[in-house]
Amino acid sequence: MATRKRRSDKSGRAKLCSPGRPDAARREALAAFWAAIATGVSTEAAAAAAGVSSAVGARWFRRAGGMAPTHLAVSAPRPTGRHLSFAEREEIALGRAMGLGVRDIARRLGRAPSTISREIRRNAATRSGGLEYRASAAQWHADRSARRPKAAKLATNVALRAYVEDRLAGRISAPGGPALDGPATSWKGRRHGRRQPRRWARAWSPEQISHRLRHDFPEDPSMRISHEAIYQALYVQSRGGLRRELTACLRTGRALRVPRSRLAGRGKSFVTSEIMISERPAEAEDRAVPGHWEGDLIIGLHRSAIGTLVERTTRFTLLLHLPPMEGHGERPRAKNGPATAGHGAEAVRDAIARAIVMLPQQLRRSLAWDQGAEMARHAELKILAGLPIYFCDPHSPWQRGTNENTNGLLRQYFPKGTDLSAHGPEELEAVAAALNSRPRETLDWRTPAEALDEALRKLETGGVATTG
Repeated sequence: MATRKRRSDKSGRAKLCSPGRPDAARREALAAFWAAIATGVSTEAAAAAAGVSSAVGARWFRRAGGMAPTHLAVSAPRPTGRHLSFAEREEIALGRAMGLGVRDIARRLGRAPSTISREIRRNAATRSGGLEYRASAAQWHADRSARRPKAAKLATNVALRAYVEDRLAGRISAPGGPALDGPATSWKGRRHGRRQPRRWARAWSPEQISHRLRHDFPEDPSMRISHEAIYQALYVQSRGGLRRELTACLRTGRALRVPRSRLAGRGKSFVTSEIMISERPAEAEDRAVPGHWEGDLIIGLHRSAIGTLVERTTRFTLLLHLPPMEGHGERPRAKNGPATAGHGAEAVRDAIARAIVMLPQQLRRSLAWDQGAEMARHAELKILAGLPIYFCDPHSPWQRGTNENTNGLLRQYFPKGTDLSAHGPEELEAVAAALNSRPRETLDWRTPAEALDEALRKLETGGVATTG
């Protein structure tokens, strides 16, 4: 007896295992989700914008390693229209349900009849031997056919994977001694907590590993991999090759990537575009005119702090005494209560005002600070001291390079991990005097105090103060 031929055989596809629910129906939701992520919102807010639950949004974010898939990124090229879209497949399914012929559907969509006929034959749902056309199943089949799967290099090259894992997560040891285990840690799928023990490892960065391969294997082109491929093997689950728990060996310890747009949105609420450092007068950049300052806090043990002010042209330094308030450390700090450590917004405002008002008005042109909460009262400080305040971009310490360099010099006197509240105002004045009397190469081996004196003399005579 001859076996009756199934209608699904006309599709020309090999037999497939059940794929579960086709994800084509969520294509628009995925696009909306990653578009919202690109604006810098949280995963929960992006999921709400896409119309899915926060759990689904978190799953999408984690599976992609925190970065949008290439075809869903904001920078991805828009569809050219060469291939049928999901909306067109829905029109085809609607036309078939209405009993329209292939040529009628093609005329409605502005496509060739052969395109519609081929689509119905190749991408129809074939469950139970039938040949029914549904848009979601058709889109899933089309996406599956369009894939060009390529195994990750770390998944196929055993020697390369062993090299990368050893440099990234290998155990450390003293010279000529046994390997050290370090503190006992566990990986929970998240970034390590603040002030928690971390896994000890060789901890080469992916960029170091990528460049070192050329030195260690100069004649072996198979031992090459980019740092981006290593990051993708760690963060993107579908790439394979490296275990995700090895992200604990990265310098940041970050279990997922953070979209750059989120970093741009982390500024404080009291910082507006009108007072960003990009709006600072251009004369501050070339250091030709004195009076432009940079400021910051250096933090010590028990949340102690010292304020630093550095003049950009002369490198003259002022230190601000910020003693802790009464009762600091004796009882737990009240939530949303006053900053008893001594470097709250009011304390920093008053300390800067006391130090800066002693200077001539010509030396009070601007002050650049990072976006720390201690500058929340900057508007009041501008009125008190007549000093315009400008804020650096988030995570951009190089925009206050003079101050950062000076803070490094000050660590000779105030090491990290020491209690800075033990130093009184007289001691701070002595340290500032010592720093201002050091000759500097950038000042042609003059001291900051000498450069400031010369600048003041030129201001008094009406000349242009320079350090050249």
